[in-house]
Amino acid sequence: MSKKILITGGAGFIAHHLIDYILKNTDWEITTLDRLDFSGNLNRLKEVVESFPEKDKKRVNVVHHDLKAELNPEIISTIGKVDFIGHLAAGSHVDRSIKYPLEFVMDNVVGTVNILDYARKVDGLERFAYFSTDEVFGPAPRGVNYKENDRYNSTNPYSASKAGAEELVVAFENTYGLPSFITHTMNVFGERQNPEKYIPMVIKKVRDNEKVVVHANPEKTKAGSRHYIHAEDVSEALIFLFNYDHGKFIPDETGAKCQKFNIVGKDEIDNLELARFIAKCQSKKLNYEMVDFHSQRPGHDLRYALDGTKMKEMGWEPKSSYSRLEDTVKWSLDNNRWLKI
Repeated sequence: MSKKILITGGAGFIAHHLIDYILKNTDWEITTLDRLDFSGNLNRLKEVVESFPEKDKKRVNVVHHDLKAELNPEIISTIGKVDFIGHLAAGSHVDRSIKYPLEFVMDNVVGTVNILDYARKVDGLERFAYFSTDEVFGPAPRGVNYKENDRYNSTNPYSASKAGAEELVVAFENTYGLPSFITHTMNVFGERQNPEKYIPMVIKKVRDNEKVVVHANPEKTKAGSRHYIHAEDVSEALIFLFNYDHGKFIPDETGAKCQKFNIVGKDEIDNLELARFIAKCQSKKLNYEMVDFHSQRPGHDLRYALDGTKMKEMGWEPKSSYSRLEDTVKWSLDNNRWLKI
């Protein structure tokens, strides 16, 4: 009998890639819970689902709900029985969180409590996954790659709200025995990403011969860097974790039971190098300007870095970001509608 997964935020960028991956690689049935705000775009989900045969299209059920409200009996009945829950719905725009911090507490903290409270009452739930971010650790000095249980140092309300939600997941496992895990993922890219994000923005600016702004240190000599990872690799990692035997893990010496996993891109790429690579893919010369990142974007960090050893030792590694990036550039140029703001 096939499994059934509930995915929150299914019309969002990463979640719609997860749905695509599940349809291609499993026989699971999917219910997606979404409120369809500016982060969610039903056209993403429709474009993916419409590419599959009719029997696979029927495996996807879309339920409209805003997680700031608890799941009422009608919504719960519509969802039906589920084996897995992937909680990917979240407010994720750092600049917006700085301007409207309470909005992010409501979406990312209150919203998480509501899906957790539903999850703890689901009979036979095999696993609850909370999709978090590398930003909970704050900036990473050169040479430092944070491990899963290192200290947190949120530098903006977005990352703080994600860290707060993580602790609620931990609490629900400790209090109610909810079988959970938490992932930290670095900067994700891929098809149908919001054109305000760095990679699609650079693709568009290079195509249109516009200047690309590259965030750098105060001296404007060193660009910021990230371990970029394609959304398909993230999806593959999540399904790997859902299927993994978590019974192999035992609480650490502090008694912590809820496992955390870093999903890390194969290559650390500085943003100038990244922009040059995107320009090279288009056979163009990069027109750019280095700017002091903190003056331009307070609350952002120059470098994030995670240690992916744990997942590698478990048997999962991502593919090269460069080959994925070249494919994404080509796809974006061929599908121009997704570069329009």
